[in-house]
Amino acid sequence: MNEHAYHTVAKVQAGGHGLRRSTRCAARLAATAVLLLTACGSNPPMPDWQMTAKSSLERSVAAYMDGNSKIEEVEFARARAQLASTGKVAMVALAELTRCASRVAVLVVEECAGFKALEQDASAADRAYARYLAGRVSAADIVLLPEQHRAVAAAGSDATAAAAALAIADPLSRLVASGVLFKSGKATPPVLAGAVDVASDQGWRRPLLAWLGVQAQRAEQAGDAAEAQRIRRRMVLVGN
Repeated sequence: MNEHAYHTVAKVQAGGHGLRRSTRCAARLAATAVLLLTACGSNPPMPDWQMTAKSSLERSVAAYMDGNSKIEEVEFARARAQLASTGKVAMVALAELTRCASRVAVLVVEECAGFKALEQDASAADRAYARYLAGRVSAADIVLLPEQHRAVAAAGSDATAAAAALAIADPLSRLVASGVLFKSGKATPPVLAGAVDVASDQGWRRPLLAWLGVQAQRAEQAGDAAEAQRIRRRMVLVGN
């Protein structure tokens, strides 16, 4: 599945001005896997399985960004079951990558196990994107990545990579790119600040706490106790 498959209707790998808002033709990442089979407006109505998978994927990503893991698990399981009923590996693989991208956005370091089980039957673009999410992208992978992530992957310096990530318009895509840079040891202070800002603007509790935590840790490492305490007070506010 090529880059267009990931971001025609989803701009990160993602969420737009909130995954809880209505999905339009340019729907966000959570709806990508199911909307790939349909165009907006001109095609016949979606079959029931598509509608169920689409709405469940949306709710799963929204719940995860809000910090509600239980709802996320239930909704993702429902979406995956609907997609699996078609026997289309590409659809299920894309849903698994969507879920893994949401983890990268909130700095969760774990293997993309759901995709790993499908990897041998996945497309080259799927595998390239999985490597990008894992921070192991190669030069040959870059052309296969979603368009907005290519400049990040191809950047020759940390500063260039930071600029490329901050230039991504879609909020969740920007968080995913920032998470990839963090995983690769390339997250500069502007990357951290940009991630905090976008998570705050969207009201996404889980990524905001994660990125604030990194900022606080770096302030402590730099010996700036006052700044670290200010950030941690903000984290308490978000957590409450």
